[in-house]
Amino acid sequence: MGWIMDTYSSGQGHTVTGVVTGKPIHLGGSLGRIKATGRGVFVTGREVAEKIKLPLKGAKVAVQGFGNVGSEAAYLFAESQSLIVAIQDHTGTIFNPEGIDLESLKKHLETHQGVADFTDSQLIADEDFWEVEMDILIPAALEGQITVERAQKLTAKLVLEGANGPTYPEADDILIQRGVTVVPDVICNAGGVTVSYFEWVQDMSSYFWSEEEINQRLDKLMVQAINDVWHTSNEKICSLRTAAFILGCERILKARMERGIFPG
Repeated sequence: MGWIMDTYSSGQGHTVTGVVTGKPIHLGGSLGRIKATGRGVFVTGREVAEKIKLPLKGAKVAVQGFGNVGSEAAYLFAESQSLIVAIQDHTGTIFNPEGIDLESLKKHLETHQGVADFTDSQLIADEDFWEVEMDILIPAALEGQITVERAQKLTAKLVLEGANGPTYPEADDILIQRGVTVVPDVICNAGGVTVSYFEWVQDMSSYFWSEEEINQRLDKLMVQAINDVWHTSNEKICSLRTAAFILGCERILKARMERGIFPG
């Protein structure tokens, strides 16, 4: 991203930091950007868990993908006294019904390529991940992971889509029928693009915030956003996914109508 900024700036004759986001900190990047998506997953999950009366203390959490998104969400849930009982990455799936020690896992990952060799947990088959007893599932890896078959046997009460498109539409319908609450990717993993927006704002003003300030601003926006989606869901009697699309379309159409500058 620094190269893209530099290439564009060379054609302008001066540095234009705001042309792209995700830059290194010393080139106009934002603090908190790397952890922002995972933080947004936690914040939206925390808010919805409270609404469906699912206490985070003691809640069993399973995480697919342990990169920037899955790991940060896991750490924040662990700080809220949830138990991270299963983690799956490209190397395999580990399981501990008493909760995986994330600090030990963090040290393990500094010298290993993935979670599979972590000795303080049980290595289980990848497909068994979807049948683990859990309260919260965080798919934070690849798209198309929650299939019809997996949706039918999933034990989670709450699914937080940290990845883009992890749930097939048919599987989404099954989860709704089973009473599983799904916080859709369009809102759940929006923390990253929100802090990218913060980066652009900071670049435009050449004034940069502390990580604490960024997290406070992010949390405030994410809480408001998920509350708006929840309200629309209740008002329209629809899923959170449909509510998010309704809310987005309503805002765009209202702005289009009131500005009146585009051809009909």
